[in-house]
Amino acid sequence: MAVLLLAEPDEFSRQALTLARELGEVETVSIGVDARLPVERSYVAEGIDAYAPGAWASALEEVIDRVSPSAVVAPGTERGNEVLAHVAARRDLPFAANCVALLAQDSAGGAAAANGAPPDAAASPRDSLTVTRVRWGGSLLEEARIHSPLPLLSIAPHAVAAAEGAGSAEVETFTPALGDADLVVQVSEHVDAVTAGVSLAEAKVVVSGGRGVGSADGFGVLEELAGMLDAAVGCSRVVTSAGWRPHTDQVGQTGTKVSPDLYIACGISGATQHIAGCKGAKKILAINSDAEAPILASADYAVIGDLTEIVPAITAELRKARAP
Repeated sequence: MAVLLLAEPDEFSRQALTLARELGEVETVSIGVDARLPVERSYVAEGIDAYAPGAWASALEEVIDRVSPSAVVAPGTERGNEVLAHVAARRDLPFAANCVALLAQDSAGGAAAANGAPPDAAASPRDSLTVTRVRWGGSLLEEARIHSPLPLLSIAPHAVAAAEGAGSAEVETFTPALGDADLVVQVSEHVDAVTAGVSLAEAKVVVSGGRGVGSADGFGVLEELAGMLDAAVGCSRVVTSAGWRPHTDQVGQTGTKVSPDLYIACGISGATQHIAGCKGAKKILAINSDAEAPILASADYAVIGDLTEIVPAITAELRKARAP
């Protein structure tokens, strides 16, 4: 039996594909546009012009009824989690969100390790599926066993490498049968955020500030450093709550999740919710006057001191290094 992947044409869907493949052969379901992933077959739902979680769930359910998959997987994005939650509620099925590893248990009692197991072994009949998933904003990992005729799983962003390859699937389009209830909630308008320079989600370097910056004006030194590094400027939730920066700049569990090569955290204490947003960074540099700040436990490098002195000093050294 196939594994169905709810997919969009983005990096998160490719990451989900990597883990989904370890449960068996993957077929994708996309809404409106083929996700162009390297799979054998892709089902593309037509006639849904805007994101509507109920409509997306109905489209996915049509393919579920047709294909009878062994599992349904989605990227652990806001959309992926919301659509699978609708399917789980409608079908009274358990839903495991933000998985980072899988272990299939076959009907004979043997374990087929999904991570690295041969496809035929992982695709054998299963009584249960053991998953490892991220909980409490990334502060712990939970191992849970799912007993379900149809496991519903979302894959945590940045948990695995994205699957490579161009889309070569046989595409089959269909128009799902929708009721009025499916369209009660839908996106009516997109308002683009006003940003200057590189976007927060795509930046290779992020310079982020927290309560320790002191004020909205205090972000001036961070913006200056960001300009030298071609970086984006981010912030913690307390900063947006104080009105110093817009919500679009927030990094964290309820903000943007980033995965830059370097994350520079200035005056950020390191609450669990914030770490959940920046833990995808390859390296974290923390600048903080508090030597006991929780963020130091997650940092690769730390500078203890006053950020109003340290950040301008870094900027000055960069200017010297680039001077002709």
